[in-house]
Amino acid sequence: MTASTADVVLVAPEATWNRARKTGAVLASLGLVAAVVFGLLASSKTIHFSIGVTTSGASLSIPGKLGAIVFGIIALAGGLALMITQRRFALWVVVSLGAFVVSSLCWQVSQAANGDTIPLGSLTQLTVLAALPLIFGSIGGVLCERTGVVNVAIEGQLLTGAFTGAFVGSVTGSFWAGLIAASLGGVLISLMLSVFAIRYVVDQVVIGIVLNTFAAGITAFLYEQVMRQDTRRYNSPPLLPQWDIPLLSKIPIIGPALFQGTILTYLAMVLVAAVTIALYRTRWGLRTRAVGEHPKAADTLGVRVLGLRYANVLLAGAVAGLGGAYFSMMSATSFTKNMTNGAGFIALAAMIFGRWQPIGALLASLFFGFAGALATTLGSIGTPIPSEFLNMLPYVATIFAVAGLVGRVRAPAADGKPYEKGH
Repeated sequence: MTASTADVVLVAPEATWNRARKTGAVLASLGLVAAVVFGLLASSKTIHFSIGVTTSGASLSIPGKLGAIVFGIIALAGGLALMITQRRFALWVVVSLGAFVVSSLCWQVSQAANGDTIPLGSLTQLTVLAALPLIFGSIGGVLCERTGVVNVAIEGQLLTGAFTGAFVGSVTGSFWAGLIAASLGGVLISLMLSVFAIRYVVDQVVIGIVLNTFAAGITAFLYEQVMRQDTRRYNSPPLLPQWDIPLLSKIPIIGPALFQGTILTYLAMVLVAAVTIALYRTRWGLRTRAVGEHPKAADTLGVRVLGLRYANVLLAGAVAGLGGAYFSMMSATSFTKNMTNGAGFIALAAMIFGRWQPIGALLASLFFGFAGALATTLGSIGTPIPSEFLNMLPYVATIFAVAGLVGRVRAPAADGKPYEKGH
């Protein structure tokens, strides 16, 4: 071998179409569509973005056609910036998608039949309300999967929580009793999940699907046999009272969303903060993450792997069950069959989209909640898009987010893998 050949260093070529460039190309394409198509479809009618919860009061006004074109160009620029720089992925995605949404709103509101104003305070309030069950469900998923147990049964935990909360709340006339019962309903599903997945080493995805089916069946049966026989006694739970926080509730846009809520609104915020601190700043959190990543090493250091998994799965069920109370004690005051309508699966997607992090799960839940709130708001003013398509928005957003924005993510290494001591 000559000296010249010995000094040759082989460098792997940089991937031409990596995640950033692919996402940037998609966002740039969306921005181009927004600027051209939305700009052509929009009328010149002035549209308004009110900062309150009603259409009256202070607002930002902009001609519909101009807004559609300008924000479409911003979305295009954000996508191109991501393609060229390949840096600050989250920032350019938020800028580009946000501008695309505003461009779409400029077109739709300018052609709306029943109004020309989007109340931003109401939109944020609806976003938080729609996200509440997703926050509880996704945090329940984080608690499970961080300790190594796949939780596909979130839908069943939410549904059972909704049923038990409605039933006990109706019988006792107390919303506190209803909330406790909803939490215990989620624990019931988690108990079965933990026993079958941890004790009997059943495939965790399969048992999760089975438990969802079981929850749907048993709640539907009890609804028909008990609740429908005397709805006034067994299916009329009290509505959760709204507690406004003085001064903070008057903050424009975010005040109505964060500080004019029920106990579930404030519990959700406290829960995310508490789980984040506990997961990364306490001994329990260190042991939980160790069990989720390398249970054998944790066992060697004296951690009770199976005991911790049992405890965390039950805790996850209690959290998700509280989310179920939203359906029967907050958005409605009665239980109906399958009323969660797939929210548990969207919560599961939010957990993955949030990369198994409490803060990430919160932000993902708010993203999906915004899609649902936007569909409700646009439907109320009679936009050109059919209501059937608007109702698809939360599910379309779920698919797009998980398939297009998550990229390669790594679940906890031991997630879904049974642990048997001595093996």
